[in-house]
Amino acid sequence: MFRKLHLLLTLFIFNFTWGQIVINEVDGDNPSTDFYEFIELKSSTPNLSLDGYVLVFFNAGSSAPYSGISSYYTFDLDGYVTDINGIVHVGNTQVSPAPAGNIPNNTIQNGPDVVALYLGNDTDFPVFTAATNANLIDAVAYTNNVSNYPTALMNILGITICSADIENTSSISKSIQRKNDGTYEVKTPTPGVNNDGTGIPITRINITTSVTEVDEAASFTITFTANLPISGNDLSFTYVLNNNNFNAADFTGDLNVIIPVGQTTVVKTIQLLDDGINEDDEVLNIYVETLPTGYMMNRNNVKVRVHDANFIVQSWGTPLNPTFGVVSSTAPAGYYSSINGLSGSTLKQALQDIIADPNIVRAQNYGDVETILKVCDVNPLNSSQVWLMYVEQPLSKLDYQTSNYNIGVWNREHIFPQSRGGFSNGTSSFADGIDIWLPTNANDILTGHSDAHHIRAEDGTENSFRSNKNYGNVNTSTMYAGPAATQGSWKGDVARALMYMDVRYNALNVVNGDVAESPTGNIGDLATLLTWHQQDPPDDFEMNRNNYIYTWQFNRNPFIDNPDLASYIFGTNVGQPYTLDNEIFETSKVVVYPNPTTDYIIIAGIESDAKAEIFSITGQKIKEVKFTNEITLALNDVTAGVYLVKISTENSSITKKIIVR
Repeated sequence: MFRKLHLLLTLFIFNFTWGQIVINEVDGDNPSTDFYEFIELKSSTPNLSLDGYVLVFFNAGSSAPYSGISSYYTFDLDGYVTDINGIVHVGNTQVSPAPAGNIPNNTIQNGPDVVALYLGNDTDFPVFTAATNANLIDAVAYTNNVSNYPTALMNILGITICSADIENTSSISKSIQRKNDGTYEVKTPTPGVNNDGTGIPITRINITTSVTEVDEAASFTITFTANLPISGNDLSFTYVLNNNNFNAADFTGDLNVIIPVGQTTVVKTIQLLDDGINEDDEVLNIYVETLPTGYMMNRNNVKVRVHDANFIVQSWGTPLNPTFGVVSSTAPAGYYSSINGLSGSTLKQALQDIIADPNIVRAQNYGDVETILKVCDVNPLNSSQVWLMYVEQPLSKLDYQTSNYNIGVWNREHIFPQSRGGFSNGTSSFADGIDIWLPTNANDILTGHSDAHHIRAEDGTENSFRSNKNYGNVNTSTMYAGPAATQGSWKGDVARALMYMDVRYNALNVVNGDVAESPTGNIGDLATLLTWHQQDPPDDFEMNRNNYIYTWQFNRNPFIDNPDLASYIFGTNVGQPYTLDNEIFETSKVVVYPNPTTDYIIIAGIESDAKAEIFSITGQKIKEVKFTNEITLALNDVTAGVYLVKISTENSSITKKIIVR
């Protein structure tokens, strides 16, 4: 009996809590630019914690990927509390009074759409989540076109009313506001206060900064502003800047604030210190812990990014400006010796025996991949950043995606898509470090979920656009050719990653054509990938990541170490015996420099008679010369571009890529 009473009491409290909070105001469309969007909530009791609630924004468009019923953004409300009037609002930074939480500009769509309040967390609603009425607390439907309503969404969520907020460049800003009787009206926005103008006046303190990003050793200002002149006694409080590794050793400045009676503003100057340590970019957090009675922080936890002044610049180039021969393979002597002289399926099996050896190779988990990428995909020009493959640009390591909002952040891109490979969520997402691992083998397909040889740092939005498509030379609904404005510096990397996956895992295959997603295990297009492999040979950036991943997984991508293997396993040399270059001469000692160059190259590291041939990227031979041991080869008559230098002895050869400027 006690258990039944306890259950009934729990359900009563749970349902009562549901009725305490509603969506009170929605402003999703503004005249001209949408920089004043916000969502306001109201609780029936003051100072209500919003832990366990989440705002979910649904798009009602009829075209993919939304198809009229799926989400495009969430805002987790954990940590937020309504004020003495039961009000809290979140929105763009230009909204006044400043919102308690920030939503990026132009994020809330104009309509016809729905914003919904649920019990749950943002992780419960990844982008493109179908609308549901499970755990729904409240929802508001709105449109900017009276002839177009989010009917499908309204039916799913049980909404019967849709309000129209129609804005244009000459209109006055309006918002959709809930009245005390539960109906809605459209009028001038009233963020942060009761819509009917009632309530207790609150003196709110807002924090603004002179910058949002600042270099280490520079200074910036913090402005504390009250919305009303201070009355009675001077307002006195303290604030902190500490956040993770950012602490008192990183700055100097006065952390005590006094706003005199009759005044509204105080400005503080913070001087950042150069600690001389390479520690990547950091974020300081301006936080006021307590205020006297009658005052409330309107915007707290204001963050400023601090760019590390002691970042490392590597000796090798980015994929856009590649270098070759600066980074040497760390493969142990004889690592590939067992494949020498083999051909066909025997060659492929011998290669798999190396890179999937259950007695040597280690399986890490997906959580560890974030740690791995922050090292192996580091921007060679700035160690505080990672290099984003498809979009060919760097981004701070700090901008790692931690929610389902994927704009302006980077995440982990599976080159062989999870759904195609059959290894979705195959390993834990909680990092446990380099020393904790599991044995693996060629049949262990779930390890593909966390195999860093085919996972790259990537722009979140581009990763979503790439989805699980095959690779090809034209972007279509099923083929991916990359962003139109980029140079394709990633294409060879993709080809070699997929060829590695084909050899590493028995269940995976790289095949010709625009292959269907089902059954799992196949991805195309092989012919395109072989061309990309030739046009974009492995550079120092790729060799460096191969070396680093080897320290975690104890295996390597052989198509980076020995690019010509691709032809013997997938291309025109299938069936022919494969001969390792370094069985004849040590490739690690063969150097071609300077690279990039302008008018000459030096070829050295060979102790015999040799021949050098220079080919254009399309295969046209430009030059040929014979030499012994070393040669300086003039390139005055060669136009700027990318070329392949093939260096051959009587029994072996090696090809290196050069850039002529």
